[in-house]
Formats: sequence, C-alpha cells, structure tokens
Amino acid sequence: MVSTTWPAINTLLNIMLLLWVGALVGRARTKYAISASATTGNPGFERTVRVQMNTLENSTVFLPAVWLAALYGATMLVAVAGLVWIGARVAYALAYAKDPAKRAPSFGVSLLALAVLVGYAAFGVARSLFAS
Repeated sequence: MVSTTWPAINTLLNIMLLLWVGALVGRARTKYAISASATTGNPGFERTVRVQMNTLENSTVFLPAVWLAALYGATMLVAVAGLVWIGARVAYALAYAKDPAKRAPSFGVSLLALAVLVGYAAFGVARSLFAS
C-alpha cells in the first residue's frame, strides 16, 4: 500500500504557497496603486506577478510528479524532494521580489528537486510497464 501522507503534505504546502504568492500580488496592487486586471505599471508589482505566475506554472509539473513518484513507492524521496522544492520556491519568491538577479540559486534548487521527482516518476512508470 502506498503511503499518501507525504504527497498530501507536499500538496497542502503547495496550496499554501499558491495562496501566499496570490496574497503578495494583492498586497502589491495596493502598495503600487495598480487597479484590478492590470498586470503592468510598476517594476515591483510586475516582479510579484511574475513570481505568482512562475509558481503556478511550476506547480502544474510539481503536483503530478509528487503523486506519481509516491504511487511508485518513493515515499522518502517525495518527502525530501517535495519539501526542498517548497522551500526553494519560497526562497525564489522572496529573492525575485527584491532583486531578480538573485533568484537563480533558489530556482536551480527547485528545478533540481523537480527533476528528481519527475525522473523517479518516469522510472516508476517505465518499470511498471516492463514488469507486466
């Protein structure tokens, strides 16, 4: 039986991350006096919107990778790689908002964690195909 605790924890943390970056956009709208529906107008606001969009984009790969890796038995890998990805995305958001040039290290860490999850998910699917 596959343990769903860690993928569920990572999913819940991802939801909280998405809510947080969404709240950052709302706060930036107020701070920079940007009306709703506008996505440009101030570099600080635009960076905050990019953080939100990039986090959404990455989440669409992260979430299925977490669940597929867990489905094929990588419980501890999911636990570690998922927590690393979440932590790196928080660091990325904070760095990008201050200075986009400083976002690279946290982006690299999150990309590595994501590659581990996707790699194991692909390995698990392939192993399952050939085991049949």
